[in-house]
Amino acid sequence: MDDWIDYYDSTHTIYASKLHRDLHFQGIARDIVSYIPSADAVVLDYSCGEALSAAKVADACMTLILAEPAPGVRGRLIARFAPNTKIRVRSLDELRNMPEGSIDLIVMNSVAQYMSGADFDAALAVIRRLLKPSGQFVLGDVLRPDVGMGRDVLALLRFAARDGFLKDALVGLVATALSDYRQLRTKVGLQRYSEADILARLKRAGLSAVRAPKNIGHNPWRMTFVARPATGTA
Repeated sequence: MDDWIDYYDSTHTIYASKLHRDLHFQGIARDIVSYIPSADAVVLDYSCGEALSAAKVADACMTLILAEPAPGVRGRLIARFAPNTKIRVRSLDELRNMPEGSIDLIVMNSVAQYMSGADFDAALAVIRRLLKPSGQFVLGDVLRPDVGMGRDVLALLRFAARDGFLKDALVGLVATALSDYRQLRTKVGLQRYSEADILARLKRAGLSAVRAPKNIGHNPWRMTFVARPATGTA
């Protein structure tokens, strides 16, 4: 995952335009809010990225913890949300020292593809420890082995046509094809999981899960799972 952390900690061009970037984060925030169980909930966004619309999530809960591995991104989060007393920024290492059973909702969105299987399992162990017995874990935007890059492109173009940045998206696709992102994706690759693979990993981590009917974000060909602590697991 270190190569991807370094990439997202750099000045990258993963978004076609400012409008694309803003709409992307607004949509994710809206989807996360839909999972928040109550206004007094403690919510953790695991490997949150820039989280530009995190304030909207914080408005819907008591405390929002933004956990981010990239130090540069984490510094920007601290500066951006310093005035918001409901938002706390943490490193992934700091999560290991948080109280057991202290979080109502944990979201990991569009992250599993960048992790090795061992790192993913280790993250699930931390998540399981932090969840309250009544808590919920939402694992979003999981890539499937039977769906290639073409569907990602189609999903982006549909998103762009619907929300008014189609020209920028077309230019952005060309730029991405020539970018460090494409080179890194070719060199390191992305992890893909079948529905059965994810359910089995979550079960081994002590979580009982189902696939959600709708994915978080704009890509309908990726998967989201909703999990809770399995009865009788530690």
